[in-house]
Order: sequence, then C-alpha cells, then structure tokens
Amino acid sequence: MLTMTLRSSLLAFGLMLAVSLPAWAAEASPRMAPPPASSSVAAPALAVKGAPAPAKLSAKEQADVARIEAYLNEMKSVGATFMQISDTGATRHGAISIKRPGKMRVMYDAPDKDFIVADGSYVHMWDDEMGNQTSVPMGEGIAEFILRENIKLSGDVVITRFVRFPAKIELSLVSAKEPGQGELTLIFEDSPLKLRQWRVLDPQGRTTGVNLESAREGIEFPENTFVFVSPKLGKNTR
Repeated sequence: MLTMTLRSSLLAFGLMLAVSLPAWAAEASPRMAPPPASSSVAAPALAVKGAPAPAKLSAKEQADVARIEAYLNEMKSVGATFMQISDTGATRHGAISIKRPGKMRVMYDAPDKDFIVADGSYVHMWDDEMGNQTSVPMGEGIAEFILRENIKLSGDVVITRFVRFPAKIELSLVSAKEPGQGELTLIFEDSPLKLRQWRVLDPQGRTTGVNLESAREGIEFPENTFVFVSPKLGKNTR
C-alpha cells in the first residue's frame, strides 16, 4: 500500500535522493561510520515551532556545502537501483530513473507493483493493493528538492544539521517556511564526493531510508519513461 511517507522518501531527491543525483558507485552503501570528527547541529526542526534554526557552519563546512551544491547541480539524469528501509526494518527493492528538472520514475521489484511517476507537473502514484491512482501537483517543498532545476542548499531550505565523518558527510534539510512538513538527510561519501543514501523523517516521526546500490549517469531515457499510464487503461512500461 502506497503511503505519503513513501512518497516523501522517494521524492526527497528527494531522490533523489532518490532520489537526487550523482555519480553513485555500483557497490552497496556502507553502514554508518563511528562518531564524527566534527558536527554542527541546530535544534530538531520538527520539534520546534516557527522558523527553523540553521546549523552554525564553520568555514570548512561552508566550503563543503558549496562543493555538495555544485556536485548535485551537475547531475542531469541518473538511473539507479535502490533498497528502501523503513524504521521497522522492512525493506523494498527497485529502480529509480531521474531527469532534472522535475521528472522521476520509481518502480519496485516483483511481486510489488506499486510505482511513482513525476512528469514535471504532477506526481502520479499507483497503489496496486488498493487498485487506485493518486495524482498531486508538484510543489517546491522538501520532497521535490532533488528534482529542482537549480538545487540550492539555502534560501527556501535550511541546513539544520551538518556532520563530518572521517570519510563521509551527512547533512539534514528542512523547508524554511514549513519545517514541520519533514526533514531530508543526505549522506555522501567523500573523496571523491558521491551520494550514498538519503533519509526522510515525516511529520509523524517515522523515518524511511533509501540506499543507492548502483547507478548510471547521463542516461538518455525513452520518451515514455516519465509518462504515467494507469494499469487500468493499459500496460505500464518501465
């Protein structure tokens, strides 16, 4: 059954991180490293009312943020496989296709038949268990962050947490206007910079993670990749 938590986790990228969308390495994402060497953390954005408090970044961290921003903007099209993990430990596997700006397709591995298509104007979600389709206009919220034409880690998003591990960087974002709509955390391997994971914390406090397991960049997708076709009307092609 397709939930709004699932929608947020896969649009967090976005996705993206998907999500999200770099020259990901083909191997699975590593587990989290030991305690970080440095971190900048603000008050939890979902736990406070009003404007979110930004993390206080050092000059080095500000340089890292600029590097990450430039890196994300270089990624125009990406195809990857992923593993999605809920906070209960349940997992789902599938494939994600992203073409910035605004387009994404998420297909789950059989026997799961749920899928999501963002066509640049609407996000269409097929819930196979319920046998129905939900379509919502694309917005400028945190869920659509990684699909934007110009990705900026400032302005209408706020960095609330920045953590540097020995070989990894983790940063958390919320909407400046609506911090209660959710929090997106992007996890990068450093040297060279690669996006490995993202996590979404929804307004109900539930966390969903997406581990990027393989990827190809600069793909020319078929014309129908980002066109939603209801299974009720015809065959939906990957």
